[in-house]
Amino acid sequence: MEFTVGGRLELRISADDVGKRVSVRSLTDSADGGPTFTDTVGVLTSWTDGVLSVTRRGGRSVRLAESDLVAGKVVPATPARRRGPAAGVRELAEVAARGWPAVETARLGGWTLRASGGFTGRANSVLPLGDPGVEPDEALAEVVRWYAERGLPALVQVTTGGGDGDEMLAAELERRGWTAERFALARTGALAPLADREPDPRVRLARRPDESWLGAYRRGAWTASAEAALTVLGGGPSVWFATVPGEGPNADPAAIGRCVVDGRWAGFAAVEVAPERRREGLATAVMAELARAALAEGASAAYLQVESDNTAALALYDRLGFVDHHAYHYRRAPRA
Repeated sequence: MEFTVGGRLELRISADDVGKRVSVRSLTDSADGGPTFTDTVGVLTSWTDGVLSVTRRGGRSVRLAESDLVAGKVVPATPARRRGPAAGVRELAEVAARGWPAVETARLGGWTLRASGGFTGRANSVLPLGDPGVEPDEALAEVVRWYAERGLPALVQVTTGGGDGDEMLAAELERRGWTAERFALARTGALAPLADREPDPRVRLARRPDESWLGAYRRGAWTASAEAALTVLGGGPSVWFATVPGEGPNADPAAIGRCVVDGRWAGFAAVEVAPERRREGLATAVMAELARAALAEGASAAYLQVESDNTAALALYDRLGFVDHHAYHYRRAPRA
């Protein structure tokens, strides 16, 4: 990371650069009490009363004292080169929303309010793709009211790190006391390599989930609203469910998965493997057979969403060629 001009550190950012992607170096105390430098890259979301707030790619914000800055500059809004299928944040967010459709939706300008009886955050949060069309106070009051009528907490899904993300919205919500939770990554990859292996006869595909598939799906929230869960899981342009049966006539499935095909995109979700059957390659087999079905329908690109701290899943998806596209998290309204 280069901050110098002619060998001198330079601070080349100001409060006028709020909303831009920046790279800053600040002076901090090390564990042994001596000074050390810390580099921070992200969107400059505020610069007030001598304190800067920088929202990093993963969605977490860092506050820095202006007096601790030793260098800084504006950097390109997105990396010059990105591996994986080309797509903007908005395109991928819209595809993912169609692939995990809420039971009920409402429009507030460019925002979509989604509710599904509490089944998953994606199906029970605001997707803010544009301007709500009203002042922030009015928009957030309407969001809180709409979710309260349905007995649900008000959540906003906030994207970050994609060049056209919602860092400024995240900063505004944070200022208003909306707390951050459930950090996740949207990842993309080429579809064909996933299916580049011999067909696995252990994997069975179906258009609807049966009771054994639902029993293996480990998001226990679906039992609280089974009808809503089935609507979300079965919704989408073209949905496939994969099951690897367990050993024995009444055994639980060894592995399951879900894929939804939408034009060039194939979205993977609900890839679960029974604890006692892990490290047998079953997750890879499930994704391969789902990818084969998606390829037959004309898809060419793959996406999935995974929690940022799910190291086992991240390692698997790394091996399968997935790379980070953008991050997202949820903002929860403060208690009234």
